[in-house]
Formats: sequence, structure tokens, C-alpha cells
Amino acid sequence: MSKYIKRTIEDRIKQLAKAFPVIIITGARQVGKTTLLNNIQKQDTINYISLDNLSVRTLAIEDPEMFLERYKPPLIIDEFQYAPNLLSYIKIIIDKKRQEHLDTPTTKATGLYYLTGSQVFHTMKEISESLAGRVGILELYPLSNREMEGKKETIFLPSYLELEKKEKVANIEIEKLYEKILKGSYPELYSNGNIQPKDFFESYIKTYIERDIRELINVKDEIKFLKFVESIAVRTGQELNINDITNTIEINNMTARNWLSILVNTGLVYLLHPYSNNNGARIVKRPKIYFMDTGLACYLAGYIDSITLEKSAFNGAILETYVITEIIKSFTNAGMDSRKHLYYYRDNSGKEIELLILYNHTIYPIEIKKSYHPEKQAIKNFDVVKKFGMEIGNGGVICLAKEIFPLDKINNLIPIELL
Repeated sequence: MSKYIKRTIEDRIKQLAKAFPVIIITGARQVGKTTLLNNIQKQDTINYISLDNLSVRTLAIEDPEMFLERYKPPLIIDEFQYAPNLLSYIKIIIDKKRQEHLDTPTTKATGLYYLTGSQVFHTMKEISESLAGRVGILELYPLSNREMEGKKETIFLPSYLELEKKEKVANIEIEKLYEKILKGSYPELYSNGNIQPKDFFESYIKTYIERDIRELINVKDEIKFLKFVESIAVRTGQELNINDITNTIEINNMTARNWLSILVNTGLVYLLHPYSNNNGARIVKRPKIYFMDTGLACYLAGYIDSITLEKSAFNGAILETYVITEIIKSFTNAGMDSRKHLYYYRDNSGKEIELLILYNHTIYPIEIKKSYHPEKQAIKNFDVVKKFGMEIGNGGVICLAKEIFPLDKINNLIPIELL
């Protein structure tokens, strides 16, 4: 029997359910959306239905009023993107409930519908039009390391005071770190001890292409699309260079951009955008690409053991991917839009900072090093943040050091165990 791993975002879902009549949880296939809501369902009295069931889906599409009469709120509707026509009928029910709540305050008008889907972006315009002011939207990624370890998770900030209060996860020596990176973070790999990562990822890619991709776009050459996904995986942690990708697999620029958009919007890939505040510096404008699961990236890049991975030319990029995605998860698990807070910096003079965290009008610069004792040279570009006109918080180098150690008055070495 699979073991449930508590998700940090549960608390945020419950908060939003007290404020909004509809909660939408988006995320890639197999990140645990259904399991998460089923767990909440056990704690509260919530009905559940999945539109993966063809007969149920047919009813939702052909007779949405009958569907919503039969399956009453509070209701979880899994894979709701198959019947986006439900949204306008849900709006009618919500507005009626709100009026009833005004007349009789004991009538529940929040936490009525919980909608999940792995292809929700196609329906976002309809959501915005039908449910404006009525919906809370959350994004779920695979497990964070803190979720795996059962530790409290908050947004990651390199503030010394915050780091001092934070409980470390289990000690991660370099061999164990790359084992963790190679395995990845999909919940099934941790709740089901009988499945091997290679078998999981092989099935995952097959399902992803046969279900999500065929439904979203007309891919005539599935082998070429798979090569495209592999070409993105081996470039994780790098600046996006569309021309380089198109030349490698012989597709045109428009096709590459359309396919990349699918990877981003189905949650497999994240684009970290460069930061600029018009300070006069000539800033590189291309985003950096990150695969949101290191295990899937390693599988697609052809790595099958952690020793080879750790010694390869890929080791730095995949470590950076691991760190960046853990920080992304810390924000999204708190119900925050990471794209408003996380950036990188690179200008045409060659100065680069791997991550800038913007929070509460304060900027925190971050570097990532596969080293136990990075030198002060690692923070040589941090001075550029003085141009940005914001409060400058503690910066740091996330590395293999075992304790927080000062590099200068405001920047520290940060153990990777504090992610």
C-alpha cells in the first residue's frame, strides 16, 4: 500500500478554501494533485469525481446541469480541463450560494469546488472570464526535499536570521546528493517501494506523449518531439537558445517555441527570467531553462547511475537545477507566484548571478557551488545589486559546507541541507 507524504501546500489550500468558492490546483501529471485532494477529502466531507472516467466526462460535457445536480458541492473535480463548459454553470451555482449566504449566513459560500488538471492553461482564459474574483489558483510541483524528510517548509530566504532558525534536513554527503538528484522527486518513487526510477520515467514519458501531447498539439513525428524534450533536458540550467535546439533536431523556430510552451505550461519545464530594472546595464534577455524534476532530466539525458552523473560534465548544471527547483517549490508550496520573486542576472560584460530572490522590496543574491569550501571569489559579482535601488539582504553561496559560515559582513556559505 502506498504511503501518503504530507504536502506543504495543504495548509494554503485550506486557507484559500475559506476565502474562495473555487480552488484550482495545476501541475504536471503524477505530481500528486489527486492524492493531495483525496487526503484533504478524508479530513473533510468533500465529494470526489474524475473526468478521466469517460461516461462521467460525457455527462459533464453534454449535460453540465445534470452533472452538477448529481455531484453536489463541496466537490473535487479531477482533470476538469476535459469539460471547461462546466465553468459557466459553476459560476451560476456560486452566485446563488453567495446570495443565499447573504440571506442566511450559515449557508456555505466558500470551498465549494476543487478543480485539478495537468493541462489547465488551455482553459485559463475561460477561468478568468467565468470565475473572476471567485477562484484561488495554486501550482503543485513534485515533492520538495523537506516534504520527503517530513520537515517544516517555508519560503527560502538566505537571511542569516531565517537560516539560523531553520531545521536542517538529513546530512547530505555528495554521493547521497547525486543519488537524490538522479532519483528525482515524483511522489510515486517515494510512496511505492516496488517501482524503479527507470521504469517510472519510461512509463511517464510514454503516457505524457500519448495523452497530454496528442491532446494538446498535432505531433506528426513523436520521435522528433521526444528528441526535442531530450534536447531541453540536457540544456537544463542553461540560457534558452532556440536556434541551437532547432539546428540540433531540424525543426523550425515556430515549432520549437510551440513545443517549449507546452513543456512550460504542462509543468515539466520552468523558465527563469533575467532581472532588469532599467539601471543602464545591457542585460541578457534570454531566460534560463530548468527541468522541474532532476530525475526526469537525468533519465532523458541518458544517466543511469549517480557516480557517472557526479563525475560528468552535466554535474554542475544538474546541481544548479536541483537547488533552483527546490527554491521554486518553497515559494509555490506557500501559494506564491515564484515568477514574481525569482530571477537571474547576466549582463553583456559577463557578470552573472545565478539567482536573485526579490521579497518585500529586498534583494538577495545567490550562487551555487559544488564545493565544501567556496572562496570569496564566488560572490565577486554581488556588487551589481547595489544599482537596483532596493534594500540588499544577506546573500550567499549554497554549497556542501556543513555550517553557515561568513564570507563577508552580509554574505555566507549556506549548507545545502538548509534548502
